[in-house]
Amino acid sequence: MSKRVLILATDGFEQSELIEPRKRLEQAGIETVVASPKRGQIKGWNHGDWGESVSVDAGLDEVSAEDFDGLLLPGGQMNPDALRLEERVIELIEDFDEADKPIAAICHGPWLLIEADVVDGKTVTGWPSIRTDLENAGGDVVDQEVAIDGNLITSRKPDDIPAFSKALVDALAD
Repeated sequence: MSKRVLILATDGFEQSELIEPRKRLEQAGIETVVASPKRGQIKGWNHGDWGESVSVDAGLDEVSAEDFDGLLLPGGQMNPDALRLEERVIELIEDFDEADKPIAAICHGPWLLIEADVVDGKTVTGWPSIRTDLENAGGDVVDQEVAIDGNLITSRKPDDIPAFSKALVDALAD
């Protein structure tokens, strides 16, 4: 049975941070499912303007951590800021964490980890403007392309996507 990764996103996700890791996961034979509070299509943000749209596969109420092997949280400033107000998103992150399943968050995506209260005592990284938030949540913040601590995988920016994607694929292979 092939592995499955849930991707939580909404309008304003950083285009490269959803599309590139998703492509790498699928190349590794891992199924991906995009879930969102919005139905139909969600629009990416690409270099300061709206980018490509991505089809939403499921609503938040249609997915459960028990049906997936890992979780991908793309960044972009708008995407995690909107998602952290969605109670179901936070519940899903907590469920993945309690099940000790890989959770990969990049750029501003770790904001969601803070909201789910899973950062305390963990080594993490993220976009420079959220590092104080990560520290205030009890995280040990590092400035490196990927930080792996237990089931959490975090990265800083689009340039880190190759290392970020590899870390998630490797975690799913274990």
